[in-house]
Amino acid sequence: MIEAIDDIDIRVIDVSPEPYALSPTLIARTQLTLPDGAGAHAVALRAQVRIEPTRRPYTDAEAAGLVDLFGLRERWSATQRAFLWMHSTTMVPGFTGDTVADLPLPCTYDFEVSASKYLHALADGAIPLLFLFSGTVFVKGTPGLTVQQIPWDREARFELPVRVWRDLMAMCHPGTGWLRLRGETISALTDYKSAHGLLDYDEAVTALLSAAVAR
Repeated sequence: MIEAIDDIDIRVIDVSPEPYALSPTLIARTQLTLPDGAGAHAVALRAQVRIEPTRRPYTDAEAAGLVDLFGLRERWSATQRAFLWMHSTTMVPGFTGDTVADLPLPCTYDFEVSASKYLHALADGAIPLLFLFSGTVFVKGTPGLTVQQIPWDREARFELPVRVWRDLMAMCHPGTGWLRLRGETISALTDYKSAHGLLDYDEAVTALLSAAVAR
């Protein structure tokens, strides 16, 4: 029986695309190690995943793509702060000593989401991630199951290659992307598409852009 789990160690050892998910999902292979070879009946693991932008350099082209988030580069010392990417949860089956669990990281292509804007702006290198772990460890005891909380200071940093995220998006949305539009905008775009005999919304947007450039 575990007397205390203050020494539980949690680290991320790999992040890769999930090829069979219905929506874009990365899988973080997460290693949990209990002290002194102790065992657990199960673990309800939670993670807050944050992006720490100050942990990497940026090219001028990347900086231009980050203006919406952080402003001009000369302001970054005041505007660049860690920000939330997502929350994730998983149930870890019982184990003794240590185990590796898959933590799902659902992703979105939506350009309106701050994290997506950041990721789209990166050309190469790594995405600096911080995993903040919490959750509950269920332990078998003499009277039955007891529960202990994972300490709030359990965290792990991971450098996710940009190409891994791009490969995921290319696998789920090959050659395409998603934009969120207001209902009124979609209705107006639909009317324009129908009035000009265009086949789809991509043609409608292309036609509008060409007309704007020609002015």
